[in-house]
Amino acid sequence: MPDISLTTVVVLCLAALAAGWIDAVVGGGGLLLLPVLLLGLPPGTSAAHALGTNKAVAIVGTSGAAVTYARKAPVDVRLAVRIGLAALVGSSTGAFFAAGMSAEVLKPVIMVVLLAVAAFVILRPAFGTAPATGPASRRQILAAIGLAGLGIGFYDGLIGPGTGTFLVLALTAVLHLDLVTASATAKIVNCCTNAGALAMFAWQATVLWQLAALMAVFNLAGGTLGAHTALKKGSGFVRVVLLTVVFALVAKMAYEQWVA
Repeated sequence: MPDISLTTVVVLCLAALAAGWIDAVVGGGGLLLLPVLLLGLPPGTSAAHALGTNKAVAIVGTSGAAVTYARKAPVDVRLAVRIGLAALVGSSTGAFFAAGMSAEVLKPVIMVVLLAVAAFVILRPAFGTAPATGPASRRQILAAIGLAGLGIGFYDGLIGPGTGTFLVLALTAVLHLDLVTASATAKIVNCCTNAGALAMFAWQATVLWQLAALMAVFNLAGGTLGAHTALKKGSGFVRVVLLTVVFALVAKMAYEQWVA
């Protein structure tokens, strides 16, 4: 356990709870959790340790949300696993290159990512509101494996935050799923990306296991609750949460970057 105060530990656990809920509803819990880890860990702690610890926490909450969704949502588990296996390869590769990343590089990248997500969702108000019209074609499946699997998987291992959100957007766009079904599918894929990245971070010894285990309990509770909420409220609710989370985090990180 790193030398951090009890107050900081409590804040990190509450952030893990909130991130688990957000991640289960619309993805992107890492957009909250990683910045909090970067701020909460002692000075001098490498960004790779924040990334590795984030993965160890996230995989628990994501797995809980995936199980909840798989039981109640119309998820094509076989397709999700195929995309997930490609994502595992991508995330392992991305994590291999992440050791040299610094916190100063990560923060501006996350801000750009957030703004891109917000712009896309605002410009496409009907995005993800209609259910799928039929089974995915071979071309759609291959596109999903390439984009959502290898591409976003690589991003997840390299940087991480927003992966769930990007998976939801990619699966909705490529496979023409509604947002709830895309969120459910994304959780299964995200389990694989988290596993691949975590294995690489563990091999590089950049995971703070004691802290991660404590935060993971809260993340699991948030993830399970968030999946139940999304299933109950539907795609419209998911879209509102997505935009709310994105704008709140953009404002927070912009303040830290240019004002604080």
